Amino acid sequence: MTSPARILVVIGSPIPDSLNHALAESYAEAAAAGGAEVRIVDLAQDAVPQHPSSRGELRTPRTDDDPALADEVAAYTADVAWADHLVFFFPQWWGGYPAVLKAWIDRVFLSGFAFRYRERGRFWDKLLTGRTARIVMTMDSPGFWNAWVYRDAAIRQLRNATLTYCGIRVRGVTRLSEVRHRADADRTRWVGGMASFGATDAEAVVPRVRDALVPA
Repeated sequence: MTSPARILVVIGSPIPDSLNHALAESYAEAAAAGGAEVRIVDLAQDAVPQHPSSRGELRTPRTDDDPALADEVAAYTADVAWADHLVFFFPQWWGGYPAVLKAWIDRVFLSGFAFRYRERGRFWDKLLTGRTARIVMTMDSPGFWNAWVYRDAAIRQLRNATLTYCGIRVRGVTRLSEVRHRADADRTRWVGGMASFGATDAEAVVPRVRDALVPA
């Protein structure tokens, strides 16, 4: 019997009850109804990891002499290790994504957990290979402004410099533009569309072979 897909939903907005929360809730409910196991990280409610204050906090412990990960960081890395599919919801702020999401990424996508440099050369091992992701970004700017002026910076950073770098294949990107100029009917339609994504991902995500990630 095939194991259900494991989906980790990350809400990267510090403002509770935001549009991103409504989108994420619709997605998660539909994915769970479709048979997936779903966990949610809500960075408006859950602990936001502190910025690292030492180089050692940028990697998983190598030896017994290395300090242990902070409890919340260890819990979040366990969530990522558990997941087959990660879904990120966030608003575009200043052409990028909010600081709470950056802080979460900085402390969770650690050397030795998400990637590992090789002893020789410029290459690295992608330790999260086999996982997939979906990105949903809301923004007040028009689509052409995001593309021409911001160069799609938030998506490029998350997709190329983080997820792909660590071996996660991004299977879908959704940009919801000009939010503050939209009617309620548009927002309702967007929320409904996230339910369609959740149902699709619950069926389409292929569960990985269940293996533990071993720190370098």
